[in-house]
Amino acid sequence: MTVTRIQGRSLVAGRGQGSLLWADQGLSFWGGVDPFSAEVIDRHHPLSGQSLAGRVLAIPSGRGSCTGSSVLLELILNGPAPAALVLAEPDEILTLGALVAEQVFNVQLPVLCIGHAAFAELEQHAGSSVHIDGEQLLLAADAAAAPWQPEPLAPAQQRQSSLSLNARDRALLAGEYGQAAQVAMQLVLRMAELMGATELLDISQAHIDGCIYTGPACLRFAEQLRDWGAQVCVPTTLNAISVDQRRWRALGIEPRFGEPASALGDVYMAMGAQLSFTCAPYLLDSAPALGEQIVWAESNAVVYANSVLGARTLKYPDYLDICIALTGRAPRCGAHLDEGRRAALLIEVQYPPEPDDSFWPLLGYHVGLLAGRNIPLLTGLERSAASSDDLKAFGAAFATTSAAPMFHIAGVTPEAADVTHNLGDQAPARQLQVTLADLLNSWRELNSADSAEVSLVALGNPHCSASELARLAELCEGQRSHPDTVLVVTCGRAVHEQAMAAGHVTTLERFGARLITDTCWCMLGEPVVPPGTRNLMTNSGKYAHYAPGLVGRQVHFGSLAACVEAACSGRNARVLPAWLGSHQPLGSH
Repeated sequence: MTVTRIQGRSLVAGRGQGSLLWADQGLSFWGGVDPFSAEVIDRHHPLSGQSLAGRVLAIPSGRGSCTGSSVLLELILNGPAPAALVLAEPDEILTLGALVAEQVFNVQLPVLCIGHAAFAELEQHAGSSVHIDGEQLLLAADAAAAPWQPEPLAPAQQRQSSLSLNARDRALLAGEYGQAAQVAMQLVLRMAELMGATELLDISQAHIDGCIYTGPACLRFAEQLRDWGAQVCVPTTLNAISVDQRRWRALGIEPRFGEPASALGDVYMAMGAQLSFTCAPYLLDSAPALGEQIVWAESNAVVYANSVLGARTLKYPDYLDICIALTGRAPRCGAHLDEGRRAALLIEVQYPPEPDDSFWPLLGYHVGLLAGRNIPLLTGLERSAASSDDLKAFGAAFATTSAAPMFHIAGVTPEAADVTHNLGDQAPARQLQVTLADLLNSWRELNSADSAEVSLVALGNPHCSASELARLAELCEGQRSHPDTVLVVTCGRAVHEQAMAAGHVTTLERFGARLITDTCWCMLGEPVVPPGTRNLMTNSGKYAHYAPGLVGRQVHFGSLAACVEAACSGRNARVLPAWLGSHQPLGSH
């Protein structure tokens, strides 16, 4: 039997074997993989419908949600997990899920990075049996001809960090601040080494995304830290959790889900985190300032903090966020540094004469697909007068389809006063154009519904801002929702209080809308999504992407005004907006 060996970099050590499942597109495990069955549920992904269970998954990298690490941990601890992960380039989110399984629960799932050239060659071996053995991937010309006999791995040695540590770092690592902080520091150092950092830096605040309930493993992890005496050492906010903590029973959520999901939020608050429960922490009074070093998880929040506020954070995976909050120390690399915030991709955008608000999430979705892990700089939008809500919608959709921690828009975002300000003397690696014809293709991709019916209008992914609720109330004033259509809005508690004081909540409830706090659409299912619903409508590029896989419904995507019209009529006209093309039915060409 002829065996081909591909040498790689072991991100998480171990051995595994199984049939090779290969794709040339990154995959977000959150919203893309069912944490209980291991089925790929991202209906826009080439592996949609495939099972990862017992297979060696080969993808270029992860993408999308920071909660991918939590989903991977669920699969590893509760089954059915992949046999191994093979990546073209290092991915912090997926690697961290496997590291937590190894470090905290002593269960290994190998993660191997082999580079783009070797990764491309793997395509011809899709479906074949492959083996991961430490830093090697083994391909057998006739895998069935002989059993696999892996060579023994060297015995595990006490890890010595290669990073430069200060006295407090060493004290944390020695357990002088307690077991929770010690384990947290061990994970921080493992990830810092994988990221190529040589030292750590102090951070001023953290935002925890690991409070999203993906299954028993995430609660088990948080309870273990709490039982070890975990206490955050920097101001720490919490992301949207998986239920409205005050009203989940009234909303009809089953206790088998509602109780652990609510308990997870309580566990993080017991560690000293604030009761914020929002996926848009940039709307809070504690939002960071330009240049502030922070640690945020939640993909849309990371992108907004870096790009719009000019704060500095990596796209931190779930669990690493709380580890850094417990230690106050983060890897000094990537977007924390000037050189890690430079654009590698220049994109010229065709800006339409009079776009509506659907332009921004659509553009973000499309640009994210083009960018991959590269930070883009967009030109052509200097006269757009983009609002903070526009940039929020753009960033959320961009973070869904890309793995990059930020974007720049020339003349709009703070680190791109003009093209030369961000690029300096360096030409970008690639230059692309985005035309309205390109955006039309993405519009059709997001509009998956094949009938005009709309039974649910889902707004607030990410959480609505006070200005968005004000605009929504203006559109709903004097109207009523269709008896067969429900309009549901998610927002944070702080924004809900502002909208209450302004009278907007009264207007929306008179229309027939329901407002839900604490949770967001990526965590909501039945019965908030009515069981008989076939189609929903949203103005969120992020939710338009995830909803078919998460809740099994087809999607209408459009502007906020179009969403209100659909809520009133129970139907979506299914025509292109004027800025994108002539008013023709979506199915026509």
